[in-house]
Amino acid sequence: MVRHGRPRPHPHTPRAIARSLLPGFHWGHGQFRYLDWLWGEESGWNRFAFNPWSGAYGIPQASPGSVMASAGPGWQHNARTQIRWGMGYIRQRYGSPRQAWLHECTFGWY
Repeated sequence: MVRHGRPRPHPHTPRAIARSLLPGFHWGHGQFRYLDWLWGEESGWNRFAFNPWSGAYGIPQASPGSVMASAGPGWQHNARTQIRWGMGYIRQRYGSPRQAWLHECTFGWY
């Protein structure tokens, strides 16, 4: 059987984890494109990304990185914990990934 379209990411990649968590934040799957653009720009979806000037860390570029401990274990390396925290931050501050992306486009940060 030949499958057409974009291949689905491995279920344990950061992008796949984020996609699976969208419904828990009451966001439709259409919000994923904005989250992908946002975190692609901020960290390249790298769970070890570090900005030496701001101290921001991880996929969502939390500052300081230790704030992500509130979302679960292993914030320094656990993509699920980082993503859960980042999505919570976006929901609380912007309401949706689209709104966070629009802020990023306007100001260069979110």
